[in-house]
Amino acid sequence: MNSNEMSPEQVEIDVANLHREETFTDMKVGTLRRLVPVLPDGNPDPKRPTLFFGQTHVMTRAGVVPVEFAIEAASLQEAADKFPAAMQKALDEMLAEVQAMQRERASGLIIPGAGPGKIQMP
Repeated sequence: MNSNEMSPEQVEIDVANLHREETFTDMKVGTLRRLVPVLPDGNPDPKRPTLFFGQTHVMTRAGVVPVEFAIEAASLQEAADKFPAAMQKALDEMLAEVQAMQRERASGLIIPGAGPGKIQMP
């Protein structure tokens, strides 16, 4: 077993951080997930906030890409209202990350004909 693997004896559910997951979908644009904090007995835990997440899929030149994002909201209606803006923010962040990776990859390119020991930027 390598250092990244855990033995079954090391796996333990964190009962202080349990959530009940509920899923809502319009069957068109996306899905909302509501994670309600619960106590170890399964009853709601009013001391912790309910969490909301959105999920959708976008078509790219490389194919369909799933997009998941947190939505700061206090209710399901508020999460639905904030879905478009949260989705756009997640897409913008994803695009910025892809562009940064492309710049990083491009900066390491060596162009043939640049001469020995010389790097020519595209």
